[in-house]
Amino acid sequence: MTSRHTGEQIVLASNNAGKVREINQLLASGQIEVVPQRDFDIPDAVEDGLSFVENAIKKARHASSLSGLPAIADDSGIEVDALNGAPGIYSARYAGEGASDQANLEKLLESLKDVPEEARTARFQCLLVYMRHAEDPTPIICQGTWEGRVLFEARGDNGFGYDPVFYVPTHNCTSAELPAEVKNSLSHRGQALQKLLTALTA
Repeated sequence: MTSRHTGEQIVLASNNAGKVREINQLLASGQIEVVPQRDFDIPDAVEDGLSFVENAIKKARHASSLSGLPAIADDSGIEVDALNGAPGIYSARYAGEGASDQANLEKLLESLKDVPEEARTARFQCLLVYMRHAEDPTPIICQGTWEGRVLFEARGDNGFGYDPVFYVPTHNCTSAELPAEVKNSLSHRGQALQKLLTALTA
């Protein structure tokens, strides 16, 4: 069987430095060259979808259309049960458009200030989409889910986004306290990328 991916460059539909770093680390083993969209001066797509998968498809199509290359897009976020699944698709702008990771994290902690430990269950979701071209009618869609809970305060210096408050029960620490290689083997993004690698190299 021939590979779904022929070895040419793939554009990564993100300007988020943390995502670019993680995805390149995870795809290095698959000998797939991923080039961030900023190298093509491609601006971020408008994320006005109502689901992770809708936003990921929009981003992949946008990057592929403007670069002429196959594209990978990631849409991900944290869903907190006590907040009825929020921030969800609004995780990157929970504290407002252009908000920093720190501002988003602080808003999440404030929203949960009266929620007891046992009710702070949460999960990271990641939807990855691979499109061979902008009009690809059958994109590859992969999902990863990572269960945990939200702590009362940040811990750890690794990772980005909500990692410092996302407690991983299996390892008794936050995502931001895990070494990169351990996080990549456990995380929502790592799970989705492994599925994508399998599909691309099948």
